Formats: sequence, structure tokens, C-alpha cells
Amino acid sequence: MTTKTGKMYVSNLMIATVKKNIKNMHLGVYPPNGRIRVAAPLKTTDETIRLFVISKMPWIRKQQLKFLQQERQMRREYVSGESHYLFGNRYRLNIIHADTQPRIEIRRKTHIDLYIRADTTTRKREAIFEEFYRSELRKHVASLLERWPKKVGVRVNEVRIRKMKTKWGSCNPKDGRIWLNLELAKKTLRCIDYVFVHELVHLIEKKHSDRFMQFLKSALPQWQHNKDELNKQALGYFTWECEA
Repeated sequence: MTTKTGKMYVSNLMIATVKKNIKNMHLGVYPPNGRIRVAAPLKTTDETIRLFVISKMPWIRKQQLKFLQQERQMRREYVSGESHYLFGNRYRLNIIHADTQPRIEIRRKTHIDLYIRADTTTRKREAIFEEFYRSELRKHVASLLERWPKKVGVRVNEVRIRKMKTKWGSCNPKDGRIWLNLELAKKTLRCIDYVFVHELVHLIEKKHSDRFMQFLKSALPQWQHNKDELNKQALGYFTWECEA
């Protein structure tokens, strides 16, 4: 498939453009900084895209303002007293120095105990947390696979977890494979449901067409509420310019 990428400026805003084999233009404004992207049919002129963006400027400004006002987490140092999230729940971190293999335990649904040696670096602490999040999200995937593929009417061969900077999830319809962003381990289960079902539907319909929306609404009628909740939750320290 032929694809042409570029950029233009409209009212001092940088617009990323993608021209490809589609029928209609699509406009997106993405967190965390309000990045703007227009996908358009191959033969669309730059002037047509420019006029399209201008016509949508009030909506673009409104979306960007939402992202500017969205709560953002501070850089984590992984020390006692910090707040960390697991499946939308907030926990207070408690560091316990111990001459054992590092591990993380949830205590009384309010605290995360991190057992580490006293000389453990911040980078190593972060790596321990990432592996913890990966493990917890992988466990949750089992329940997702029990519930959603049958409801959507698709077969999933594999679900992988990885750090992604531009998407909450992605899929490969040919192989029946889905990827989930590691950051989802911090989000509510409703948000994870939305991303997972969204990718399941993409196994059937690649584009965000009317057919895609029909499948999504049928499987998850409250999808818009779940998506809005995902976009309103605190963004991580890193720039996760995620869309789904």
C-alpha cells in the first residue's frame, strides 16, 4: 500500500499528515501534548487538508486544552512514600532493605512493599517495577481471553506485552496476535477492557469504519465511557503519546 507522510503548519500548529488508500479524511488529537494527525486519501491536496484542519480548529483547541489540564505523574525515584498505581488503585510505596532477591508485595490493599538491597540503583528499582507490572498484566490477560474473544467472535492466538510510545494496543490480524502497552497495568480494568476489545475488533475490521464501530458497540456498549476514562487518568512521566 502506498503511503505518503508529511507535515504542515496551520495557525502555528504542526499537523502530521498521512496520505494513503482510504476514502475519507480522519483527524486525531492525541495525548499527552495534543499532537495533531490527519489521514487523507492519496489524491488529497495539501490545500484541502489545510482547509479541513481550519474548519475543525475549535474542536482541536478544545481537545488540546483537555490534555494540558490532565494530571501528570512526577518522575519516580522509587523511594518510600511515593504513590504508585496498579489497575487504577493507588498504593504507597514502602522500601524494605533485605539481603534477598528483590520482590514486590501488595499489603492491605494500600501499600506496595519493595524488598531490595540497600545499594539498589534507581534504574534497577524501576526495572523491578516494570517486571512486576508485566507479570500482573500478564495474569489479567488470562481473564480477558476467557471473556472477550468469544463475545466479539474472533480467535486470538497470542497476546504480548511491551512498552509502546504511540499506542495503547496494536494487533496483527494475519497472525491473530495482540500487543498491549505495559502502561495499561496502571489503568483501571475498564480501560484495559476497552483497549483489548478495540484490538479484537481490529482482527475483524482493520479500519475504523462503520462496520468496526458496530462490532465495538455490540461487544462493549460503554466503550466511549471507558475510552474517556482512559484519557482522563494521570499520564505517566514518560511521553506516552497513546491512541486506541
